[in-house]
Amino acid sequence: MEFSIKAQPPEKIRCGCLVVSVSEERRLSPAAKALDQASSQHLSRVLRQGDLAGKTGKTLLLHGVPGLLAERVLLVHTGKSQKISGSEYLSVIRSMVQALDAINVKDAHLCLAEIPVQGHDNEWKLEQLVLAAREAAYRITRIADQQDPACSLERASLPLPEKMKVVAAQTLVARAQAIANGIYLARDLGNLPPNICTPTYLAEQARHMGKTWKFRVEVLEQAQMEKLGMGALLAVSAGSRQPPKLIVMNYQGAAKTDKPVVFVGKGITFDTGGVSLKPAPDMDEMKFDMCGAASVFGALRAVAEMKLPINVVGIVPTCENMPDGNATRPGDIVRSMSGQTIEILNTDAEGRLILCDALTYAERFEPDALIDVATLTGACVIALGNEAAGLYANDEKLGARLQAAGDHMIDRVWPMPLWEEYQEGLRSNFADMANVAGRAGGSITAACFLARFTRKWRWAHLDIAGVAYKGGKDKGATGRPVKLFCHYLMQRSGH
Repeated sequence: MEFSIKAQPPEKIRCGCLVVSVSEERRLSPAAKALDQASSQHLSRVLRQGDLAGKTGKTLLLHGVPGLLAERVLLVHTGKSQKISGSEYLSVIRSMVQALDAINVKDAHLCLAEIPVQGHDNEWKLEQLVLAAREAAYRITRIADQQDPACSLERASLPLPEKMKVVAAQTLVARAQAIANGIYLARDLGNLPPNICTPTYLAEQARHMGKTWKFRVEVLEQAQMEKLGMGALLAVSAGSRQPPKLIVMNYQGAAKTDKPVVFVGKGITFDTGGVSLKPAPDMDEMKFDMCGAASVFGALRAVAEMKLPINVVGIVPTCENMPDGNATRPGDIVRSMSGQTIEILNTDAEGRLILCDALTYAERFEPDALIDVATLTGACVIALGNEAAGLYANDEKLGARLQAAGDHMIDRVWPMPLWEEYQEGLRSNFADMANVAGRAGGSITAACFLARFTRKWRWAHLDIAGVAYKGGKDKGATGRPVKLFCHYLMQRSGH
């Protein structure tokens, strides 16, 4: 979907559809008032009939409105409040895209950034308009002979917000498009079937992305990981015929002397649970166990497209977790790259095993901030549901910046404790630690496990098990938390 800025009055815009908003008691937005005046109060007469009463996001399509150059006008209801919440604003935009798609509109002029939104300015509204419209227009690529049609809306023009210059608005739209492209990449990777999206496939995509966006990519093979002593990561891949990979993507937008932000994304391309086999229902969703890796891919792509003046390293440990005669057993003890030994009590707690070696590997980059992201625990879903990811941080400032970035982008995280008392559950009689504690506080003890490998650095862990994908009839990857990461990096780089 292409976006452009047009500074003309809405009644002078020639397009397939003009989109304006109306709130409770037939209150017209400024653009809607302009259309009403140009059409000799046609909109007011229609609204008096009561066809647009109801909840936020309801739409009403008008054909052949007199005095306008547009073929149609779409009225979007914004509810009872004079100022709506950020979440309601995104809902309005999604409803608008669905309505336009239903009537096969190819080009539209969207006057929705003028809607008053609590706590947000025109820049935020314009950026989120682009992001939410792209989100609503996303279609899963089916592995089928007959594809579902793409969203009909191909081109959208946006009015120039008040007190904003055209160049600034165009720059903001281009930035939002880059973020949306990163989200699309993350969703595409997450939605692929596991027989296609293997560790080797992810490595190939990283190399292709590096060539396209001009950053360095290195892929470590099993022999190199063995030489480095990555016994934890290799214990997970032992039961799979797919060779493991450690993908390193290195974007340098600042001076070489500037310490990078390093992201580590869990890349389990399919998780059976290993010998600790998962129940059969919904096991197909375990293809989404690489969504942490996908979000790192998406963030790197967006950062490279935006050309942010910051150094960012993305590390993706990737493998399958499969049962096999060679698979790791409960009770096995492995030595991690850090030298610490781990008693594996449950082979389905595998994400932390591949992450701990990748986090140790990340030390060579001397990160200014080290952030890992993983669909790590079902316990996080029980704790926080499907709205917020779990946030753990050993540095208060880093945690606060990530939470603020999530709040700003409505890609929310919620802080969770990392108290030393939780470490007690990881005690082992036979090794330095066990890979699981008891059922209580499972997301917390998983984070505490990772904390043992990151004590030297400013570190944060995002457990995205509840937000990385949806199940049921809306099954598919969400692309979270690419928006959060992008805003965090933009804030750090001064953009």
